[in-house]
Amino acid sequence: MRARFLLLTLLAGLLAAGPARSQHPQTLSDEAQVSLLTILPGDQVYSMYGHSAIRIVDPVLGLDWTYNYGTFDFGHPLTFVPRFVQGRLDYFLSVASYPRALAFYRTVEQRPVIEQVLALDATQRQALFDLLQVNARPENRTYRYDFLFDNCATRIRDVMEATLGEALRFDDVPAPNRTFRQLLDPYAADRPFLDFGIDLALGTPVDRIASARESMFLPDYLQRAFAHATLTRDGQTVPLVARTDTVFWTDRPAARAWPWPALLLWTLFAVGLGWTVRTWSQPPARRWPDAWLFGLVGVAGVLLLYLWAGTEHTVTRPNWNLAWAWPTHLVAAVWLSRRGGTPLLRRYFAATALGTVVFLIGFVALPQSVPGAAIPLLLLLALRALWWARPRSG
Repeated sequence: MRARFLLLTLLAGLLAAGPARSQHPQTLSDEAQVSLLTILPGDQVYSMYGHSAIRIVDPVLGLDWTYNYGTFDFGHPLTFVPRFVQGRLDYFLSVASYPRALAFYRTVEQRPVIEQVLALDATQRQALFDLLQVNARPENRTYRYDFLFDNCATRIRDVMEATLGEALRFDDVPAPNRTFRQLLDPYAADRPFLDFGIDLALGTPVDRIASARESMFLPDYLQRAFAHATLTRDGQTVPLVARTDTVFWTDRPAARAWPWPALLLWTLFAVGLGWTVRTWSQPPARRWPDAWLFGLVGVAGVLLLYLWAGTEHTVTRPNWNLAWAWPTHLVAAVWLSRRGGTPLLRRYFAATALGTVVFLIGFVALPQSVPGAAIPLLLLLALRALWWARPRSG
């Protein structure tokens, strides 16, 4: 893991360093060409959603650069991870030679690369080049990353709109008719536990329908939008994309995985149901399984509360999963493991059982999607809370 982190740090530094721009004239020739590069998702978590970049090549000037809004400073793991979790990770625009960038995606990551050559005229190409050069200056290149609304793909959309103005039209881009959550789900299909965790962490903001423009936060959808966009040039309306080239391709296995979180949690519920029925009329004997159950749910609740109130993420608040993943379950778990079923704790578990059952009955009416794999967990919580809250003889 450390070796991979150091490799990524080195590569990020190489990409961020960029070519010596001062060696090149700042006026493009008539042979210049502008392209959108779409790098398909990779094997690592950080690359699971794909990537976008702009390529500007001018064979007359010997210029071949990529402009990458997805660069960030790894720094030290002890500072990088907290910044990432807190939503305080700044990204910046880097400029690198195209052959170097392509070698990284083709040789190191083995990710397919698609190039869409844009039908810009000389004036439009020059305007885009000038704006990118200004944005790449040290005082301009940094921005605060936002997962949905300000990332490597949306920045390219925005810089194209800023350059081309009314000449660029996305009117014919089909709306996905999906929520942000539904747009994200396929990218984690082969990582079921990660998918489950992401679904729990993301709150209400990702459960509204994304517009065609908003869907461009994903590189795949930015590529599709460019394919449908039109451009006014010399008084005529033409497709924005003049041609599409497959720069590098490698067949990747279809994303298939067993729904392990659901299978595991339904199995635990079945075991818990059998144990509850068997021991319903018996006094408490083993406290540690329930202490672990409520403790882990309490830890999850603490994390969800932190993502809501303690970070700058805009997509993790509000989060209705806190209606069942109570942070107080962590305190109850410690109390249960040390003192057992006291009268106060029995009242707490009665409230837990009632609250969880109400959530199970009404969650379909919530403005937020609840992961299907969480249903057996909620049933198990309600069942075990009811067991601890039940009246006892004697």
